[in-house]
Amino acid sequence: MVRDRVELLDRIATVAARVEDTRSVLDELRRDDLPELGADIVQRVEDRQDRRFASLTKHVSRQGRDDYEQQVAWRELREFVRAGPFMPALRGWAASPDVLRLVVRAIRERPRTLVVECGSGASSVWLGYALRRAGGGRLVALEHDERYADLTRRMVAEHELGDIVEIRHAPLREWVPEEPDAPNPSGQPWYDPRAVADLVDIDLLFVDGPPYFTAAEARYPAGPVLLPRCRDSAVVVLDDTSRADERAVSDRWLSANPGLVCEEVPVEKGAHVFTWGGR
Repeated sequence: MVRDRVELLDRIATVAARVEDTRSVLDELRRDDLPELGADIVQRVEDRQDRRFASLTKHVSRQGRDDYEQQVAWRELREFVRAGPFMPALRGWAASPDVLRLVVRAIRERPRTLVVECGSGASSVWLGYALRRAGGGRLVALEHDERYADLTRRMVAEHELGDIVEIRHAPLREWVPEEPDAPNPSGQPWYDPRAVADLVDIDLLFVDGPPYFTAAEARYPAGPVLLPRCRDSAVVVLDDTSRADERAVSDRWLSANPGLVCEEVPVEKGAHVFTWGGR
């Protein structure tokens, strides 16, 4: 009991000493210094608000431009493909209208017998309409998620595009790169190669999958697996190049494929368009 009282008195003495130290510091602040201190605080708050307002204004302006451009692209897509009612929404997880406009423009410019899409969804329906509008062709979309593949097939059927669009369920399987210094030297998940075994003479390749979170540089295998299956006149579109992983994928494709030419297109999520200059 005595020991407890001694410890309690020691704690009280420590707290009292700290209170006295704080009082001494406050006493050192002369009353005439306080207005200057207050003015300094106000100025700092105003400066920070100005910076935040400028940042917000820049963000809102950029977002407004992006939204406007997506509306323009969406209208152009509808006018060309002559889409049916209740079209699936674009943007977000789905491809944005501006990058889809790139792909549809390639379909419009010349006949495309075989279009391959890595990933499926709303874009598959839009591209199916574009092929029909351009006079024919076939779209094969690879989808790793069986449930989502079924949902996309349902959309394709609702829009009566089953004669043009094929959704293939291609579960993710381990794919091993040939380069020893690859980011995933022991392998990474990619679409089951059996799902693409019959795909040759690809005219247009749209790489928008697998999802980025499946592996580092998740979309790289599309290069070594599918680029050799493309025609010399093929166009390849890689989406989401605003991300570092997709830019690294682009660099590796160019390094491994002499004659491959890349154009960077400033769309909302970034896109690289590849063609062959020397084949």
